[in-house]
Amino acid sequence: MTIDWQPLKQMIKCCDRFLLTSHCRADCDAVGSELALALILKSLGKQVQIVNGDPVPEHICFLDSEHRVQVLGDTIQSTQLSKVDALIVVDTSAWGQLGPMADVVRNFPGERAVIDHHLSSDDLGATVIRDETAEATGRLILELAEEFSVKVTPEMATPLFAAIATDTGWFRFSSVSEKTFLALAKLVAAGARPPEVFSSLYEQHSLPRLYLRSRILGSVVADVGGRLMSTHVTKQDFTETGANKTDTEDVINVLLTVAGSELAVLFVELDEETTKVSLRSRSDFDVRAIAAQFGGGGHRAAAGVSFPGNIDEARTAVLDALRAALG
Repeated sequence: MTIDWQPLKQMIKCCDRFLLTSHCRADCDAVGSELALALILKSLGKQVQIVNGDPVPEHICFLDSEHRVQVLGDTIQSTQLSKVDALIVVDTSAWGQLGPMADVVRNFPGERAVIDHHLSSDDLGATVIRDETAEATGRLILELAEEFSVKVTPEMATPLFAAIATDTGWFRFSSVSEKTFLALAKLVAAGARPPEVFSSLYEQHSLPRLYLRSRILGSVVADVGGRLMSTHVTKQDFTETGANKTDTEDVINVLLTVAGSELAVLFVELDEETTKVSLRSRSDFDVRAIAAQFGGGGHRAAAGVSFPGNIDEARTAVLDALRAALG
């Protein structure tokens, strides 16, 4: 897909002070894209702030060792965001994913832009740079650097490599293409070190995270002849293991290692009225369509829902919809 970068390039040339943000419970693609974009803008002589609705998850804090990402209402207040010319949202264009930053975006009087690779979206009143065929927003940020002839430094390359690697499941998802590896080659040449990124992501886990994973995998249920795999985690599980919400990261993909499985679902109890639902597919089945039934979105092979109900209600509704769709 060919992107028309000109509107965004014009906005960047005309503005001096930028605010960057992304979705809550940010992943490597969100944080990596923010950090690299901030460095690109600074190399162009711009002033940049990164502000999200919640903290960078602990397991990816290594990407932000200099604590560039600020948290609204904690390390920075909304009153401190007035001297900004332009706002750029990366890796989402959904109001519901912005959390506390949604009001900041709504009330922002200056120029707005979105850089995203998700198909599902809301109208944020912004210039939209979107390529739903891209495997990660991180690759779009790399393309933006090339549009401005910005030299990619190791500080940019590392978060962008992590963004692309994680959003492709370390290159095993169907979104991977020739462009993926061409981008990765450029990032490695610029200083990204894949073994170090992998080790930081997957070989520095806490014992509570391991204990939580044991509970999650111990609750797996096979359905529809093994085609549908599901599991769940409750608030009690988090309390008793000492784990936190981000410790569920990537465990859903383990369910798809079972022979004959096509779909995987993870239900995470956030509170009595909200359940996070993650869906994955390794077949032609479009989990985004199921997520959309409940107000969620994402990609054909990976989608999510913030379900407005308790975990039992979420399991019943979503699993029934999946069974019906599977026939």
